[in-house]
Amino acid sequence: MQVSVETTSGLERLMTVSVPAERIDQDVNKRIQQTARTVRIDGFRPGKVPVKVVKQRYGKGIREEVLGQVVQETFYQALQQEEINPAGTPAIEFTKDSEGENLEYTAKFEVYPVVELADYSAVELEKKNAEVKEEDLDQMIETLRKQQADWADVEREAADNDRVRIDFEGFIDGEAFDGGKGEGMDLVLGSNTMIPGFESGLVGAKAGAEVELNVTFPEDYQAENLKGKDAVFKVKVNTVSEQVSAELNEEFFEKFGLEEKTEEAFRAEVRKNMERELKQALKMKLKDKVFSELLEVNPIEVPAALIDGEIDNLRRQAVMQFAGPDSDMDPNTLPKEMFTDQADRRVKIGLLMQEVIKVNELEADEDRVRSTLEEMAETYQDPQQVIDWYMGNEEMLNQIKGLVLEEQVVDLLLSSAKVTEVEVSYEDAIKPEAAPVAEEEEAAAE
Repeated sequence: MQVSVETTSGLERLMTVSVPAERIDQDVNKRIQQTARTVRIDGFRPGKVPVKVVKQRYGKGIREEVLGQVVQETFYQALQQEEINPAGTPAIEFTKDSEGENLEYTAKFEVYPVVELADYSAVELEKKNAEVKEEDLDQMIETLRKQQADWADVEREAADNDRVRIDFEGFIDGEAFDGGKGEGMDLVLGSNTMIPGFESGLVGAKAGAEVELNVTFPEDYQAENLKGKDAVFKVKVNTVSEQVSAELNEEFFEKFGLEEKTEEAFRAEVRKNMERELKQALKMKLKDKVFSELLEVNPIEVPAALIDGEIDNLRRQAVMQFAGPDSDMDPNTLPKEMFTDQADRRVKIGLLMQEVIKVNELEADEDRVRSTLEEMAETYQDPQQVIDWYMGNEEMLNQIKGLVLEEQVVDLLLSSAKVTEVEVSYEDAIKPEAAPVAEEEEAAAE
């Protein structure tokens, strides 16, 4: 077997493999003889069909099967011989496959990049620290009270955040238009549910008031016949209601599943959840910065096949998240461009992480695996049952080990970098970071 490899571009390789005709003929003849012993053909006794007849009738198909098997075997032998690590499925093309001649084929494929990790010691990182203060806890509890709030009718003028129940009808050039009428509709002022000018025009109105609103439909309004049109809405305000936050009582605490239905227990539980959320947010932000810097100091090219595979994963995840596990939606209907940047980043980080793990001979720390499981399980009603389930499920346990190994990589890189610790507020800590693309767009706009 003869093998030659050509670099066509970047990570793409074109491997040419030549296999002696003798091997092909030998395998074909052997397969024909085996077929002759088992095939049934009218006019011949089982096992007595002449090889010549079998070759005439089945020779072409048998040769194609043999060629496929030979290509599969020799391709991987050639990879081992040339010490090549392919990424993705090769594109095979026969250049010579005539009977009596050497078989020759080409295999076009991509290879994994050779990764040589750069020095991480010059990297400068900011590590944010925060804590849950009493005012943060008070604000969160107030938010929870508002989420469980009720509405109470008032006699005063309507203000932002009030809810009004209205009847309305819209007119353009004195004529009512389709879709411009509603009755008994609840509208929270300031929610920006309606077109500009509609909600603000109802601020100051009392129950029983009749108001005329002069507004203009936006140029990008969904209905073509209304885009940019001036309109008059005649509105009847039936009621004005204000939001009344829920009381901190047993009925309220019951909704959160607390065994001890007291304000002290409730505050303790909320604080515990906030601290868990804070810890996770800080960890994720730090990890993202560590990996961003890892990419910055290690620019690498990655195989398109790996990016395409990751795009497929992201498509499936998106369908699961937004359409549900039972959806029959085809993930391939989602535009590839939606996921390209994210897939590219994830593949690069994955390859760099693998190299860090290999170079430093890292393995998932069993104690950290156990503590991670316990931390995850404590949010469930029966934590031990959750832990036992993971420990008894190798696939799920390996996912946890992968998370732990990722954290160990982060810790290792942090130990090499120049880290500055800064104190931030709880609100800043849990607020999502601006996406890199968004930041670039803002910079360009300025």
